[in-house]
Amino acid sequence: MNPRASQWNLLDASDAIIFGSPTYMGTASAVFHAFAEASSKRWSTQVWKDKIAAGFTISAGKSGDKLNTLQYFTVLAAQHHMQWVGLGLMPGWNTSTASENDLNRLGFFLGAAAQGNQDQGAEGVHKADIATAAELGKRVVEVARVYAAGRTALAA
Repeated sequence: MNPRASQWNLLDASDAIIFGSPTYMGTASAVFHAFAEASSKRWSTQVWKDKIAAGFTISAGKSGDKLNTLQYFTVLAAQHHMQWVGLGLMPGWNTSTASENDLNRLGFFLGAAAQGNQDQGAEGVHKADIATAAELGKRVVEVARVYAAGRTALAA
């Protein structure tokens, strides 16, 4: 993946970047790795320094080594000197009265994790995982809003 200049400019101008990739063979996809390598031009000029960062991933297995992908995202964010935002949800589906329909049913903290059956497309992604990813998006927006307000207040 080699985004066009306009796509890089959009990322450069944003307050937050959410990394996302399927977990495949224990890590992010090769396409995401190519994006990460191409981001090195941003690293050398520190364009993404202090941006908010978060991440999400999906695999066919309930665990499926998704934690490794999320950790890869955090290291990439740290190399860019970004500020990582975790999921901010307690784990679901971990008591006798819980349900597979709970938010964060897979019990991740570092980011949003989803499971989808490998023989289905997007329709195979569990609805609770989609709702969990939406919660991560809301959290990133709120953290970015607070962070931007703090910058504005300090500049005054």
